[in-house]
Amino acid sequence: MGAEGERDDAAERGTIVTPSAEFPPLGPEERAALGRIGERWREPRGPDELPVDPTLGRSGRPPRPSRFGRLVPIEMFTVEEPDELVATEPAHLPGSRAGRLLTRVRRTLFGPPISSASVLYERMRKLVALPVLSSDLLSSVAYGPEAMLGVLVLAGSAALGLSLPLAALLVVLMVAVGLSYRQTIPAYPHGAGSYIVASDNLGRTSGLAAAAGLMLDYVLTVSVSVAAGVHAVTSALPALAPVTVPLGVLVIALLLAGNLRGVRTAGNLFVLPTYAFVVTVLALLVVGYAGAAGRGFAPVSPPPVPAAEGLGLLLVLRAFSSGAVSMTGIEAVSNAVPAFRPTEWRNARATLGWMVAMLVVLFAGLVGLIHLDGLVPQPGETLLSQLGRVTFPTGPWYAFLQATTALILLLAANTAFNDFPRLLFFMARDGHAPRRFLHMGDRLAFSNGLVALSLAAGLIFVAFRGNTASLIPLYAVGVFLAFTLSQAGMVVHWRRRRGPGWHRRLVLNAVGATLSGLVLLTAAVAKFSEGAWVVVVAVPLLVLLFRRIHRHYAALHDALALHPPAPPGPAGPAGSAEGEELPQEVRHLVVVPVARLNRASLRALAYAASLGQPTLAVHIAPEEAESDRFREQWRAWGDHLRLETIVSPYRAVIGPLAHYLEALHTTRPELTLTVIVPEVVLRHAWHRPLHSRAEHRLRAALRALPGVVVTSVPVHLAE
Repeated sequence: MGAEGERDDAAERGTIVTPSAEFPPLGPEERAALGRIGERWREPRGPDELPVDPTLGRSGRPPRPSRFGRLVPIEMFTVEEPDELVATEPAHLPGSRAGRLLTRVRRTLFGPPISSASVLYERMRKLVALPVLSSDLLSSVAYGPEAMLGVLVLAGSAALGLSLPLAALLVVLMVAVGLSYRQTIPAYPHGAGSYIVASDNLGRTSGLAAAAGLMLDYVLTVSVSVAAGVHAVTSALPALAPVTVPLGVLVIALLLAGNLRGVRTAGNLFVLPTYAFVVTVLALLVVGYAGAAGRGFAPVSPPPVPAAEGLGLLLVLRAFSSGAVSMTGIEAVSNAVPAFRPTEWRNARATLGWMVAMLVVLFAGLVGLIHLDGLVPQPGETLLSQLGRVTFPTGPWYAFLQATTALILLLAANTAFNDFPRLLFFMARDGHAPRRFLHMGDRLAFSNGLVALSLAAGLIFVAFRGNTASLIPLYAVGVFLAFTLSQAGMVVHWRRRRGPGWHRRLVLNAVGATLSGLVLLTAAVAKFSEGAWVVVVAVPLLVLLFRRIHRHYAALHDALALHPPAPPGPAGPAGSAEGEELPQEVRHLVVVPVARLNRASLRALAYAASLGQPTLAVHIAPEEAESDRFREQWRAWGDHLRLETIVSPYRAVIGPLAHYLEALHTTRPELTLTVIVPEVVLRHAWHRPLHSRAEHRLRAALRALPGVVVTSVPVHLAE
């Protein structure tokens, strides 16, 4: 029970979203090592009184604007507690004029920055969360039935009658998976994403496979939703068909901008379109079924369609898996439990229940009404558009239906914008994704994750030229892989916990896992040649990538983790300068490259000498005559420091200097080489091409050399 409790506590900590996630705390062993290192810490000299008040509060003169600085007469820091300053909003403004202009533009587009303390208030109530998180799920009824019928019609119009039993099976699947996820939410009240559930119960590989499937699903959600929304627009306005791709890219950019404004703001933007779509489709069903009741629910014969394929099991399975795309987005609530207001899991579970109920009503109602009206898929118009023309032959209702359909399809991608960055956040916290995805932007949104999703979805949309039919086959495999692993993980969870009613919960999750697994196998096999092979190949490749990232971060952690100090020796704990953690063990050699004796180089030499450490000056000369001239100038200066000249007959500077420093380090690896480089700071960007910028090239050449510290001594130009 102890090990299980530790695992559950770790899982709970790993699902809490906070801006401090970029700064993980030290573990117990590292804290103990830190204390032992501190006990042996001896400063080379006594602590001097600081020449400046670090709190900026007791100084007689407040900071004033300097010639080069951008300080404004505004209090940029406030003292909240002893030894703690808080940066105010003006302190976040960049120093340059261009930077401040860009900041104003960004804040106009995305809003002013939000304090970290407001992260608890940037949450959604149920009335807002329902349209935000259900837009993907509910919008899929606009193309899910058509995707299923588009496969059945290949066997001729007679095969369309199979849509009703297939729809009934899909409704059973929706209810089973929905109930399974309702159980998952209270079991993982801090966020029950498939990645976390599968990792916690089935192991790291299963969790990474679920994450890969979800990531592909989220990217395809944006691409498919935007493609379907643009198709709905071009169905009503065929003149816009030639600009399908630019329209889709513009929509993705607008969605990115809306989500960069923050979770709560984005939710408020997307509330009305979702509710308008639901009300409009319900009105369509009421009017349509009322008309069908007038003729005794007698179905209209569909127009004759010649069979292009034989009606076989494979075609039926393809139709079933195509219709299953109507379930994409059903996991969104369980992934985003922390985005709800308290009590989070209770509100999330209620929201999921309403989502599944609405999905069943809309999906089953549309399939039944399409069957009763005898409609078949047409290449130039969506089935929902045809149904709207038949049901609303006059009046503005057809236009309203198409407008709300286009809006919800275009905004359905917002579900992915909400969940994809959160998934990357959890993966980055575990070391399986770049740590930049832990960072929250000005508006407490995961800006890096949002941008990554937009770029990936935009590339896929452009590559497939916004063709919904080409994107659908890629869609079901990834999401049902995540469904299957999540529900299988919950089966293991209940077997471990064995709380009250665990048998019933286990059976329900087992049913959800079995049905999801069957759909996964069906989609992977039946649609393999149509494009599903891309996802089948991409998932293991992504898992390998995640493992390589984790291996890198694990090596980084081992290299930087705190260890108890070893007994003092001549070469330090690790036998090199980089192993030294105590000031009394650090042995210095200061090296100053000097090209010519001028104000910049003399200032660098003065700075090096002020450190009180052994100092060596190095001059690279293209020929012996120049070496002799420089030594003569050095003696005229006073020969205050040891000088070493290197003749470079091939006139290279950076290479010989870097190799010389490497040779010094190899000779005495316990030495810390501090290279002090004089640097002229230019006032204008157009001045940069006028200078060689050798100091930057030297810094790049020395970056890979261990035990070397590069310090710049700037000299600012007045013009």
